[in-house]
Amino acid sequence: MNIRKATKKDSDAIAALLLLAMEDIAYKLVTENNYDKAKRFLKYFIEKENNQYSYENCTVAESENSIIAAVNIYDGGQLETLRAPVIKYIKTFYNSELHIENETQNGEFYIDSLGVCETKQGLGIGSKIIKHLIQEYVVERKETLGLLVDKTNPNAKKLYLKLGFKTVGEKTLLTHQLDHLQINPQEL
Repeated sequence: MNIRKATKKDSDAIAALLLLAMEDIAYKLVTENNYDKAKRFLKYFIEKENNQYSYENCTVAESENSIIAAVNIYDGGQLETLRAPVIKYIKTFYNSELHIENETQNGEFYIDSLGVCETKQGLGIGSKIIKHLIQEYVVERKETLGLLVDKTNPNAKKLYLKLGFKTVGEKTLLTHQLDHLQINPQEL
């Protein structure tokens, strides 16, 4: 398995994988439970620069020339700037005044979404990507990594805690109750 920065050419695969991770949150963004519409929406932004879903903010894992996992990660301090084109698009094309809470903040690189191909789930691929991100951001760059985990997904939380993350608070995102976890260089 090779883990690398994403390119624009990876957008279709990334959109499908991030949609696996986001599901109903993506549907709220496009104002309906429509898989194709949500995937097109994500693909549109993944192919563009300077937004939270941009390929610039994605890392992929590939095996046998296929992308099997994707993660979206960005500087939490840039959330408002990166989110602005997404909000503008939603308002313009879906006539929606969606209010989205800030899921991250200054002082952390935020793992927004991590999706693993359904046929490859349970094989440790997600753990390998998280370990890769910990090495790159926490060990090498001396940055804090943060993420949110749904309170209804205790297995995911258990995995992140095992990898060294600590619970630092709670957040609400589009009606979802989430635990805010972080790992920072001082705790390694």
